[in-house]
Amino acid sequence: MKKIFATLLGLVSIGTTAMADSSFYNMSVTSIDGSSQSMGQYRDKVLLIVNVASQCGFTSQYAGLEELYKTYKDRGFYVLGFPCNDFGQQEPGSETEIKSFCTNKFGVTFPLFSKVRVLGQERAPIYDYLIRSTGGADVGWNFEKFLVNRSGKVVERFGSNVRPSDESLKAAIEKALS
Repeated sequence: MKKIFATLLGLVSIGTTAMADSSFYNMSVTSIDGSSQSMGQYRDKVLLIVNVASQCGFTSQYAGLEELYKTYKDRGFYVLGFPCNDFGQQEPGSETEIKSFCTNKFGVTFPLFSKVRVLGQERAPIYDYLIRSTGGADVGWNFEKFLVNRSGKVVERFGSNVRPSDESLKAAIEKALS
């Protein structure tokens, strides 16, 4: 009887984990060009999800994020940039202005999405998922980074001060890719 109960408990745990991971892939987001995109297109990819802003002290991180993307994209890695105006009104532009800024100033080729809220009751569902997956603490500022593994689970969270060139970030990406 104990063996049967343990087996059933194990199956319930596996099912719950699978559902939690698949919920990430069931979300839809809006690209910076306005089209709806399923996160399902990133299934089996490693993702670095970042709330970005064009007028922030950390804005220069765009260059490093692009470098990470170019370095690892052939191995199934994507940087996903979500512009956010929640901190100091540092992303006031339209999607067209944001895309132009990122492309012209930093040569960004990684996917960008429409502006989102990462704080409060209007928080975007994807950020609700990321935050709940990492213990519930709010995003602290622009350029906070969430590393998502190939199964859709958040495996690391990095603050704004962790630059894309930081060895701890690169090591975490390498581990998620292996």
